[in-house]
Amino acid sequence: MVGKNCFAIASDRRLGVQLQTIATDFQRIYKVHDRLFLGLSGLATDAQTLYQRLVFRHKLYQLREERDMKPETFANLVSAILYEKRFGPYFCQPVIAGLGDEDKPFICTMDSIGAKELAKDFVVAGTASESLYGACESMFKEGMEPEELFETVSQALLSSVDRDCLSGWGGHVYVVRENTDVRCIFKHDHSDLILLRSIKYIEKELNMLL
Repeated sequence: MVGKNCFAIASDRRLGVQLQTIATDFQRIYKVHDRLFLGLSGLATDAQTLYQRLVFRHKLYQLREERDMKPETFANLVSAILYEKRFGPYFCQPVIAGLGDEDKPFICTMDSIGAKELAKDFVVAGTASESLYGACESMFKEGMEPEELFETVSQALLSSVDRDCLSGWGGHVYVVRENTDVRCIFKHDHSDLILLRSIKYIEKELNMLL
């Protein structure tokens, strides 16, 4: 979900095989660089394999171009890799979120063979996508500041996963603006929020105090 010169990306924490829960602290959101994040819903092994391939390609790009990949370029890369495997696809539905030029948020999602879906407000993926569409549609408003955006995304996620038996056990939320990212982990109880700030954000505050 996008805000004013910022974006938030969130996922639940459940890893399961159909109705059997395997783990309750599974990570689905990956940091590509300071201004770009990737969420991968779907088969866990395919998600990890796809992420490793994307990290490899991004590092090659950094060596060749001596700069980080823009969100639009990264989305094209993900789409190309997925379409390359269209006859034996990765069972993943990626969500890409990043800050482009002039801190303009970029978000998109795609299906398992790389057909992109671009949006200017929010995108969803996974088993709870139907309830997520409803919650995000009702809660979203343009120009939200990072604090309001975090609250909106968190409530939308919790409300949606409560309506899906294959999702849940809390969530991970990342709110990103400029070169600062704040990571939040909350459990399945709405009142139990644990805020974990990134090392970069803590170092920035320490430098201000010193």
